[in-house]
Amino acid sequence: MSLHSTAANLVSLAEGGAEHGGNHESLQPWMTGGGALLALLLLLWITTRFNRDR
Repeated sequence: MSLHSTAANLVSLAEGGAEHGGNHESLQPWMTGGGALLALLLLLWITTRFNRDR
C-alpha cells in the first residue's frame, strides 16, 4: 500500500463521516464530560485518601 493510496483512503473515510454530521446520536457531550469529571474527582479523592501524612 503506497502513501498516496493510504492518504486517499483516509480522505474518503473523513468525508464519509462528515455527511452524517460527525457525531453519533447517542453521545451527548454534557454527559460524556460530566462522567469524565466525576471519574477524575473520584480518582482525586482516592489519591488524597492514600496520601495522608500519618
